[in-house]
Amino acid sequence: MVRDNEAESNRPDTATPQPVVAKLTRAAIFLVVTIGSGKENEAAVRALCGDLASLLRAVGFRDLEGRLSCVMAFGFDIWDRLFGVPKPKDLHPFREIRGRHHAVSTPGDILFHIRAARMDLCFELATQIMTRLGTAAAVADEVHGFSYFDERDLLGFVDGTENPVGQAASNATIIGDEDAAFAGGSYVIVQKYLHDLKAWNALSVEQQENIIGRHKLSDIEQPDAVKKPYAHNVLTSIEENGEQLEIVRDNMPFGDIGKGEFGTYFIGYARSPRRIELMLENMFVGNPPGTYDRLLDFSRAVTGSLFFVPTATFLENVAADAAATPIAAPIPKESEAPGETQPRPSPRDGSLGIGSLKKEAGHE
Repeated sequence: MVRDNEAESNRPDTATPQPVVAKLTRAAIFLVVTIGSGKENEAAVRALCGDLASLLRAVGFRDLEGRLSCVMAFGFDIWDRLFGVPKPKDLHPFREIRGRHHAVSTPGDILFHIRAARMDLCFELATQIMTRLGTAAAVADEVHGFSYFDERDLLGFVDGTENPVGQAASNATIIGDEDAAFAGGSYVIVQKYLHDLKAWNALSVEQQENIIGRHKLSDIEQPDAVKKPYAHNVLTSIEENGEQLEIVRDNMPFGDIGKGEFGTYFIGYARSPRRIELMLENMFVGNPPGTYDRLLDFSRAVTGSLFFVPTATFLENVAADAAATPIAAPIPKESEAPGETQPRPSPRDGSLGIGSLKKEAGHE
């Protein structure tokens, strides 16, 4: 068992969220890795979970004004391997979308979203993380993002204007009673888009503005009467039962001049992945179908992954040497008819009932 104070710290209502709503920064590294099979590789990941906060403090202390932060998030398959049950109720593999264009689904077990005012801080933390994982992890995708002038993307438009802030950002991203065992967590979807800048720059400014739904220079939104049904900001505005379903984006431009690659790394946090999935369906299929996002004629998605972001408290309590609690059917009681089962009781020690949470030695 765990001591009373440790049990208290594991309860979802007192858990500390990871910094999903951290303020925008000038630099970021997006690191998606896959984890090799084997118990030793899984143990290496669990060890990093418990030590991530310490690594962050050590690197961040070099520049206290550097605003270094890191979000660690887990994909569908690796969650079962590391933690077993319980499992976040909306965690699933990224669902590809086929419309006029294709939203691809690509491999990814763990996402590290590293942000800071300086790229050297991001780079040092990413290096320390990968050193700690060693041969357990292989990099599936790595993108170094940068802030471009006045928060513009490489298409020339300001990105992220409609992001909620303050309490509204927390309301949009942090899970509550809808999944009480994982309250304080969040979901994140990432996609890497490559732009055809030559074709984009061949358009007139008016054509570009109609595709985005904003004026390029001023960043002022076009009047509703003028907006095209295929405009990006029309299709990514989602309402349900009269309520605006918001997400928090922290998109960053990236590029490799020598390779001729220029793009935007999309990263969206939400308390339910369905919010982002609806936006992507509108973009790639259209609402109504056929009015797809014309931005996709010039911007191609080459990756797509969905992850769950547990709380920082959850990460700190992961033990490296504990096995995941297997997913198994409950055992019927003798009094039950065949096929009938009883729900699994909730743990009474205040934990989430996950086999890999740290336990105090000597406390049974």
